[in-house]
Amino acid sequence: MFGNIGTGEIILILLVVLILFGSKKIPELAQGLGKGIREFKKAMRDVEEEIKQEPDKIESKKEKPEEKN
Repeated sequence: MFGNIGTGEIILILLVVLILFGSKKIPELAQGLGKGIREFKKAMRDVEEEIKQEPDKIESKKEKPEEKN
């Protein structure tokens, strides 16, 4: 996942994040990130459902052609 990044580099990155944001801000950032991921997954599910329903709508239109007067 991280390629050539070792344990030492990951610890260094975490320390820099801790110094930049502080220990009180990190849980808030993680919570916001979690909410964002949840919303993204929900949007993906909604789009998938919509795509699955589209063929049904197209088939029903083929079965009932609209009459023009």
